[in-house]
Amino acid sequence: MTKASDRAYDTIRSMILSGELSSGDALREEALAQVCGVSRTPVREALRQLEADLLVRRTESQRSYVADWSLDDVSDAFELRAMLEGHAAKRAAERMTDEVIRELTSCNKAIFAAISKSPPDVATFLDRNREFHALVLDTAGSRRLTGLLTALIEQPVVWRTAQHYDPEAFECSYREHADLVAAFERRDGAWAQSVMAGHIRRAFHAYADAHKGLNKGQAEPERGAA
Repeated sequence: MTKASDRAYDTIRSMILSGELSSGDALREEALAQVCGVSRTPVREALRQLEADLLVRRTESQRSYVADWSLDDVSDAFELRAMLEGHAAKRAAERMTDEVIRELTSCNKAIFAAISKSPPDVATFLDRNREFHALVLDTAGSRRLTGLLTALIEQPVVWRTAQHYDPEAFECSYREHADLVAAFERRDGAWAQSVMAGHIRRAFHAYADAHKGLNKGQAEPERGAA
């Protein structure tokens, strides 16, 4: 893509992941071009890439909308994440260094500080959580795994799930990260794989619980939900 297309892609993608653009929102090229500061052609190219990333869906009439995932879609995504990130954690444990362990520990301390606030600092939690998982994936040292996981990890459902975490769910996430660090310290790939897979499965159930709760109140707006 061109630089203009890259700028449009980054801007629209950020708006989707943050929840500024919600599931089902229409994506109008002219309006997006103004927001991104580019012409409509780069926006069109960016939307095609976002469609490939499963963040945008295109109708038969060639209109684009923010993708709306069903609970079954989300279940599939989290199941794949559990398998792939579990394998990444195993590889990472086998390649772990003391420096990366210090980075992971520092990252998890920042997570604890964020969730200890009242109310919890969800934005910082998400940033540091993303950093933690990125460190693990980078240490795994597999371009194939990175390519497969990128589209799964960077989904709006991750953001929406965290919006509905209660204090116990935030605490569980922090403790599971600590367990991963403990496994990495011992270079125990099987342990790291097991903890990571369970970590992702628990996150799915947090999403599913929020999804079911919101479906009971259809009048509640989609933005920030589930």
